[in-house]
Amino acid sequence: MATLDTSTIQTIAQALNIKPFQVENCIKLHQEGSTVPFITRYRKEMTGELEEDGVRQVIEQYTYAENLRQRRQEVLESIDSQGKLTPELRASIEGCQRLVDLEDIYLPYRPKRRTRAMAARERGLEPVAMAILNGQNTDQTFLQGFVNAELEVPDTESVLAGALDIIAEMIAEEAAVRKFVRRELWNSGTLECKKRRLADENSAYTMYYEYSEHLRDIPPHRILAMNRAEAEDCIRIKLSCDLDALGKSILAMWQRRYPEASTTMTDLALHDALKRLIIPSLETELRSEKTQQAHEHAIKVFGENLKNLLLSPPVKVGAIMGIDPAFRTGCKVVVLNGNGDLLCHDTVYPVPPRSDVSGARKTLAAMVQKHNVELIAIGNGTASAETEEFISDFISELFPAIKYLIVNEAGASVYSVSAVAQEEFPDYDATVRGAVSIARRVLDPLAELVKIDPQSIGVGQYQHDLNQGFLATKLQEVVESAVNYVGVNLNTASASLLRFVSGVNATVARNIVEYRRQIGQFRSRQQLLDVPRLGPQTFVQCAGFIRIPESENFLDNTGVHPESYPIASKLLERFNLTFQTAQLKLGSVVGGSLEKVARELECGIPTLRDIVGDITKPGRDPRSEMEKPILRSSKLNLEEIEAGQVFEGVVRNVVDFGAFVDIGLKNDGLVHISELADTFVKNPHEVVSVGNRVRVRVLSIDKSRGRLSLSMKTRP
Repeated sequence: MATLDTSTIQTIAQALNIKPFQVENCIKLHQEGSTVPFITRYRKEMTGELEEDGVRQVIEQYTYAENLRQRRQEVLESIDSQGKLTPELRASIEGCQRLVDLEDIYLPYRPKRRTRAMAARERGLEPVAMAILNGQNTDQTFLQGFVNAELEVPDTESVLAGALDIIAEMIAEEAAVRKFVRRELWNSGTLECKKRRLADENSAYTMYYEYSEHLRDIPPHRILAMNRAEAEDCIRIKLSCDLDALGKSILAMWQRRYPEASTTMTDLALHDALKRLIIPSLETELRSEKTQQAHEHAIKVFGENLKNLLLSPPVKVGAIMGIDPAFRTGCKVVVLNGNGDLLCHDTVYPVPPRSDVSGARKTLAAMVQKHNVELIAIGNGTASAETEEFISDFISELFPAIKYLIVNEAGASVYSVSAVAQEEFPDYDATVRGAVSIARRVLDPLAELVKIDPQSIGVGQYQHDLNQGFLATKLQEVVESAVNYVGVNLNTASASLLRFVSGVNATVARNIVEYRRQIGQFRSRQQLLDVPRLGPQTFVQCAGFIRIPESENFLDNTGVHPESYPIASKLLERFNLTFQTAQLKLGSVVGGSLEKVARELECGIPTLRDIVGDITKPGRDPRSEMEKPILRSSKLNLEEIEAGQVFEGVVRNVVDFGAFVDIGLKNDGLVHISELADTFVKNPHEVVSVGNRVRVRVLSIDKSRGRLSLSMKTRP
């Protein structure tokens, strides 16, 4: 375990505007193997009640500081081995707080491929360069002394050119110069897009065929769009700036260092350094930095959408029918009970090319009646609109009490061929598994969606253009956060769900399921310690997020951690309450005396507050407080819609430029960011989230393309 440096702790605390003890304890807990959900939920006194995002920021900043420390040591050792490490240089390196500044200092000493300046030095021309910089006489007689045909220096022009190459590289490798140019390019540089000669005039990127914008002002989604257009060879991109103004500023900086230098010669070398060495290098660096920021932003948006989707409330029904629509191969139909168990399945062909409406109605009616189906879930893929129309007519004529809803089936096909699906349904083909996934997403979205690679769920923006490793890591954190926020029923959870519980990995999750199969069901959290490879440390991390409704100890079905059971028992004794009476009275009897009771029980106020909340709401599912999905009884047709009409819809996706809302049509309508509210909106996530039920007004309809423009403003 690395020793915590006091100055690093202070720096992180200042950067995040928190107390040093919060930083130190977060890092210590992380180094000890604690997960972020555990630290956030069960170590509130140590972290000063930091939220998950705050804890992750501390860990990320500390990781960056450690990487910087290691790289600083590598740089010092490298320069020292060259015999060039002066006290001043060491101080500069040790004072670096950013990797980019450290690399600027290291640039002149970094091993590099052969350069023009390197070749000039090998030909003995460095004295000429220093003579120019020191203002010495460099007339033809002086230059002639360096002409050497054997060294490929045939004349005085070659001598001078080589000397200027050396000066250009010196300027380009000067840390202060690079820092200045980097700042100027960021603040005033312009990214210019030009159409490539063979680019398609009907491309999705035509707006970028003649486009320019200040680099620092380009929003993340536009950077990603530009990058994709460039990758598809539609445009070329160049970072432009005022070279003359840059040159004058750098010349003034350089002349302070070499006041006797020839202005004419230095200016020639300077402009060569800018055009050939500095600008191309920093353009790559700054565009990469801008792209990295865009990736981080897009991943954050993806994460927010994913978390809201995962936390969609379960729909409780006795039996549900799931339909995976298709034209030629027919619609796969399944019926599940309320626990998600498959009761029956079939294939019907109510849509073209067969259009067997009569046969489909007969088959579905029999399934509905036999299993008392209460709800129908229809996937939103191919043939969804046609299937919805059939189902709308079917229930209105035969089963008016039944409702239906359209389910985003993104990733269902991925699940249907996965090892998890094959293990769950070894005797069924992929089409049946896909329909099961669609129905289960309604019964318990979290339990079903954790089985699917988050990148396949379809609530992101430009996700295929992002750094896939970084994206996967961040989305796994989101899933982990959602699972532990909700908690899991130990006697019903799948291995796919259990592996996201704090401290539990895939192997331990499978062992839990196998052990449960052997004993029938868990009766106590303590039984987890009997699971192979689940030791005391893992138990501490996971136990609080596990729920066991069947346990004789009521605390096993709450968020109270086993380590706090003694405190919970003393709390009930203190107020002479049983578990049953505590559910009704504990909150009121503790009331404003929380601080006093915490002192009596020798525990922290945050821990006591959580214990009171958990005891008064055992088995609470926080998703129940979320907005319920819209259930429909009839299909909405685009031809029937007119501008000005108002509908209730569900937010399906949130992106930088607005939100996509499902009002019951095949395609979601777009609420542009300018139409999200009556006031100015900078970030759509401040106004809407995936799963929100919203009222929208139709602004315009493009019937030929099936597109709808919507508004959430309360007034036109």
